[in-house]
Amino acid sequence: MEKNELYPIFLKVSKLNVMILGGGSVGFEKLSFLLKSSPNANVVVTAKEFSKEMISLAKEFDIPLMWRPYSKNLLHKQHMVIAATNDKDVNKEIHRDAKAKQLLVNVADTPELCDFYLGGIVTKGNVKIAISTNGKSPTMAKRLRQFFEEVIPENIDDLVENLNFYRTTIKGKFTDKVSKLNELTQGFIVK
Repeated sequence: MEKNELYPIFLKVSKLNVMILGGGSVGFEKLSFLLKSSPNANVVVTAKEFSKEMISLAKEFDIPLMWRPYSKNLLHKQHMVIAATNDKDVNKEIHRDAKAKQLLVNVADTPELCDFYLGGIVTKGNVKIAISTNGKSPTMAKRLRQFFEEVIPENIDDLVENLNFYRTTIKGKFTDKVSKLNELTQGFIVK
């Protein structure tokens, strides 16, 4: 069986410069996904044209839109780039330029040109679960997301807050704290 070797991380995109290149349906999807997870993301969207949906979403979240064609100088001071134009050659150019600047890049619908994937995400308060199929099946990631959204209780954040408070009251060495928290939460997992 093939193994998913992706390293999951949670980025503070409110502290990073993120650029989405593409103002159509794919760019809209990428921006929607980003803002659903991180409404305060520091993102700018660049395209020659923008869909009405993109303009509306950008306005709602106060996201800057740059009306211009792609050029590599747009990547200046960016940390992360999402190429979502409707032109495969431009997307490849964006990838090439981003790699030359050592930027993280995702090229929509082109897994071999991605440093990262935008998988399924479940968010309930402070609990966030990311789901990856290694770029193989966004549909399966979506179905798993829907499943977890149903089975994780809405009040899970209360439990997280209580555990956080309890964690601050535990005295002793780090290993003792971990042991006590593991003992307390052992019944949370259904076997």
